[in-house]
Amino acid sequence: MTSGTAPPATTTTGTPVTHTLSNWLEGLTPESIPVEIRERAQYLILDGLACALLGAKLPWSVKAHDAISAIEGEGKCTVIGWNETLPPNAAALLNSTFIQGFDLDDIHIEAPMHAMSVIVPAILAAAEQEQGSSTRPISGKDFITATVAGCETGPRVGYALGGTHMLTIGWHSGAIFGPAASAAAVSKLLNLPAAQIEDALGMACTQACGLMSAQFESMVKRMQHGFASRSGVLATYLAKQGFTGIKEIFDREYGGFLKMFTLGAETEPKYHPEEICKGLGEVWQIKKIKQKLHALCAVTHCTVDCVRELQAKHPKMSEWKKIVKIEAGMARAAMKKGGWAPEKPATVTAAQMSIPYAVALQVVDGEIVPGQFAPSMLNREELWKVIDLVECREVKELDNTWAQSVKVTFEDGEVLETLLKAPKGVHPGVTNEEVLEKWRAVTKGVISEERQRKIEEVVLNLEEVEDVAGVLGELLRGDAVNVLE
Repeated sequence: MTSGTAPPATTTTGTPVTHTLSNWLEGLTPESIPVEIRERAQYLILDGLACALLGAKLPWSVKAHDAISAIEGEGKCTVIGWNETLPPNAAALLNSTFIQGFDLDDIHIEAPMHAMSVIVPAILAAAEQEQGSSTRPISGKDFITATVAGCETGPRVGYALGGTHMLTIGWHSGAIFGPAASAAAVSKLLNLPAAQIEDALGMACTQACGLMSAQFESMVKRMQHGFASRSGVLATYLAKQGFTGIKEIFDREYGGFLKMFTLGAETEPKYHPEEICKGLGEVWQIKKIKQKLHALCAVTHCTVDCVRELQAKHPKMSEWKKIVKIEAGMARAAMKKGGWAPEKPATVTAAQMSIPYAVALQVVDGEIVPGQFAPSMLNREELWKVIDLVECREVKELDNTWAQSVKVTFEDGEVLETLLKAPKGVHPGVTNEEVLEKWRAVTKGVISEERQRKIEEVVLNLEEVEDVAGVLGELLRGDAVNVLE
């Protein structure tokens, strides 16, 4: 296979950006995607599957599974970590919920979206739905190309909507950017022509939803990227059948996607349609999709890393019972998203979304690991004592950056402080080797070592796989273990 370079998308005067994007997606081929981008896609897929297997049997995932499987009929599509299959819409919804189940999955660092939780469940379901009925099996090359299509579409929609500003005004950004990513990925997997891709995008975007108030106590926060994944599957199969969608979804004024979702925007201009096609085939958004190292909301990570740095440099941080105040400074979007303290008793969702809770975990335990969110550990009194000491504040100079600061004051008056420009994972990013280490650590005890090795081997050699549904689906279908029990 040649490495090549995807042809850049060009927009002639007056050409709607939705048309340009759809035509670019139709023309995308494995050969037009650089080798390093295809390789990056494989490691992102592996990371997403690690998160799915970890999340599959968590208590909230079990509730979601039981509810969805009770109202859905039999199907051909794998439910990851369960020895079951369901119809494609239901499988995409559940598998996405599992990937988001422990908040350990990837994130685009400028247009926040958990890409694999939207894309992988959708294209896995579509590949299995097509098995035995299409002219040829869905290959690993097809799967990678579809993944890249989704990774390039979702963030551009995010930029057009103002990126992190969507979080600031209260939308769950990835759930809003995600339907287009899912539709683009599934459309590419099914090899649809540009006109039908445009229909799929229009029908996916009209289903977009996701309120950020879901973060405070609900389990549904875990499912909102799943709504996006499912929407893309449904929209693409409707388009494939000739059911027409909204044309020029990213260009329309009245009732258009960009116009309506930015009605509450506090910036001018409120939206940026030119971002939809900016750099297509030249600037690869997949490079800005980064893996997470803590089972926490991404905006908490830099604060945690600030505390970790202070702990590494100052032995006095071990005397945490003598701390009287912890001040955390951050950008406005981070403040809006995570700068609040959960109510007691905290749910796991609230704990993972809250910067004060994350600070307390790191201060008290010196680490962030899955076991800390077990029922017996979640509401420890010592955590609440530290949470009460944490004061989060917006720092205007840090706006539109990942930078955060922490200032710790002790009862004797000594002050320790630091500022980091970004957390580990954002800068420096997690290497492919570190992704592999994460995969092995996250799935240890969740699945057998033999199954772990086989999945790893298949995903990292995906370009050689002739039938993704037949090979990968079977490996993912076996039971997983709940690590919180």
